Amino acid sequence: MLQNKYLKDWSRIVSYHFPHLSLPEIAGLSSWSFGIVITGSSSLTRVSELIAKVNGEKTNTVRKRLKEWYQESKAKKGKKRQELNVNKCFAPLLKWIISLWNSEEKWLPLAIDTTNIGQNFTVLSLHVLYQGCGIPVAWKIVKGTEKGSWKPHWLPSVSIFIQCNT
Repeated sequence: MLQNKYLKDWSRIVSYHFPHLSLPEIAGLSSWSFGIVITGSSSLTRVSELIAKVNGEKTNTVRKRLKEWYQESKAKKGKKRQELNVNKCFAPLLKWIISLWNSEEKWLPLAIDTTNIGQNFTVLSLHVLYQGCGIPVAWKIVKGTEKGSWKPHWLPSVSIFIQCNT
């Protein structure tokens, strides 16, 4: 599946930081993150085209594999298909970021953001701020028209941050 040397190297790094993920989950996360960084886009089409090109695969094959990676288990083919539990990735991602942090820094700047996607969804996200970028380390997607407080959605993100900093 991963033929390109740089993509394989990246996959090893991702696997080290997310040891709880299965090999297909690592391959998907590595392909997606590699493709997003290289293309500067999170477009399924652009990432699929790049990964297909560097791996010598057909674009449609890669597209189906990348799309299936983020789908719910019931939308996937096969009996053993599972959906990726992104919540289990938040703490390892934050630990990875902290491991790269300048050890002399005494603080870690965070930002909480809400992004509305029309009236369909609201993305609640927690970001580590680094060199002018916000690196999302935890998020929750809620229905855009959902009533109620967002506080219960933010609390797990804050507890992850506290666990990683202790």
